[in-house]
Amino acid sequence: MFYILYGEDDFSLWQALEEIRADLDDPQMLAVNTARLDGQSLTLNELRNNCNTTPFLSLHRLVVVDGLLKRFEAMPGKSRSGKRGAKTGVGPDIGEWQDLPLLVEQMPHSTVLVIADSEIRSANPLLNRVSSAAKVKVFNSLKGERLRNWIGQQIAKQGGTITPQAVSHLCQLVGGNLWAMNNEVSKLVLYAQGRPITEDDVGQLSSYAHETSIFVLVDAVLEGRNAKAQDLLCRLCQEGYSAGHILAMIARQFRLIALVHELGSGPSRGQLRGELSTLPSYGLDRTTRQASLYDPQRLQHAYHKLAEADMAIKTGRWDEQSALELLVADLSMSQSQGS
Repeated sequence: MFYILYGEDDFSLWQALEEIRADLDDPQMLAVNTARLDGQSLTLNELRNNCNTTPFLSLHRLVVVDGLLKRFEAMPGKSRSGKRGAKTGVGPDIGEWQDLPLLVEQMPHSTVLVIADSEIRSANPLLNRVSSAAKVKVFNSLKGERLRNWIGQQIAKQGGTITPQAVSHLCQLVGGNLWAMNNEVSKLVLYAQGRPITEDDVGQLSSYAHETSIFVLVDAVLEGRNAKAQDLLCRLCQEGYSAGHILAMIARQFRLIALVHELGSGPSRGQLRGELSTLPSYGLDRTTRQASLYDPQRLQHAYHKLAEADMAIKTGRWDEQSALELLVADLSMSQSQGS
């Protein structure tokens, strides 16, 4: 059996691979008969040897190859003639790998071969060469109604229910990162204890919802609204966040703002999404807007004040609460004075 699994949704890809494992032998015996290979340096002969190995006390041998398709991806901006600037690119010659279909045809029935990769172009030469011999599954990033349906299905699998408003709030907070979403869903099902999960539950329990408070706090600082910023700071402290953690989250947000500046003037959303891949959609939008309000000079001042507050806390010169309040006040006033 031969599978090709690829796409940017690596959580669903991982689930598909686990389902393949589950359909084979006892997990302990399959672990002994599993080979995980690096496709970036693998040779066809090495793969053949692994596929032809007889399983030990088991009916199957599982061979998983990571990153082989990516190895033959087209080089962007280079045409077939070698000139740059073309809209399409040409990947390297697949060489000996043109015989991969023959290897699959000749490998023992006991071998299950899986090629797993990230997002791949449809013009990938190796994919086009071997796809007819494989069961191909593509895992695109979930969004919109597909993401909403996925959330409902995952909660139902765990014996829970959720309101449409709560689903919408989760989509807004977490986005298409299914690793994070799966974690949030599991926490919410346990928290609700059989009753429907509400929008308020999401706001109280989701780590992404607490992160949103940091975005709002930085918003208030950037806009020179010290009273609002101090109120948000007090609320985070009341929720049990330590001063060190709050300081680290504020510093992280300023680092993201600095990164947007480093990308240059007018970066596209695609560029930002690539560089700030850990952020959900709301975080990307807010960080971009905040960067437009904060010039490099004020950003340097903010870094200086963050370092000053951190040193004051660590040396005991200020207590944690006072250090944070002074930091937020200083950043807010410097912004309002500079506006």
